[in-house]
Amino acid sequence: MARILIVDDDPAILEILGAYLRAEGHTVLEAADGPSGQDRLAGADLAVLDWMLPGLSGLELAREQRRAHPDFPILLLTARGEEEDKLRGLEVGADDYVTKPFSPREVVARVRALLRRARLHDRVSAGGLHLDERTRTATLDGEGLSLTRLEFDLLLTLARHPGFVWSRDRLLERVWGPDFPGVERVVDVHMAGLRRKLGENPEQPRFIETLRGVGYRFRDEA
Repeated sequence: MARILIVDDDPAILEILGAYLRAEGHTVLEAADGPSGQDRLAGADLAVLDWMLPGLSGLELAREQRRAHPDFPILLLTARGEEEDKLRGLEVGADDYVTKPFSPREVVARVRALLRRARLHDRVSAGGLHLDERTRTATLDGEGLSLTRLEFDLLLTLARHPGFVWSRDRLLERVWGPDFPGVERVVDVHMAGLRRKLGENPEQPRFIETLRGVGYRFRDEA
């Protein structure tokens, strides 16, 4: 069983989610604000973070934790239900997203799935493409791919979220980092190199689709 940190400023949510997760056999850690949650992250195996928190938002906590521990599973809770907000949560590092009001059973099921995926999180496979984050290796149809660090990170980011559209500025923040001073064109340059190594035909892509004027996405059926 795992140590689950719940960070939410609503005592009722802390109480009910804590009860459901303890019933699953987990040890539950609790915090009612961002700074307290930040202090308790080191003792957790997974975090359930409310988006809006006193002192430090759930988005900020997720971003900081993802930078320090790339494989740490994070579930975001929020009253925001728009697709734009969901993408924003994913881009800062959340692995999953539940909109309030929610069923505690749904949250427990999502936690269970995240813990199961965390054991396999360093590997992504889709349609003959295999990525291993632990060894930083990539193969396509059994043949090794020689990818640069940025190409590998671009491909991994897209492949982990099939179907989601990533704008160039989002990819810049996720792959290059929020302080990168470059322009969006750098994403296109690296994407072109990545596609050449994948043997992609942009008009009939096997893996990476371009949405003109919008960005890129990894095909759901890849």
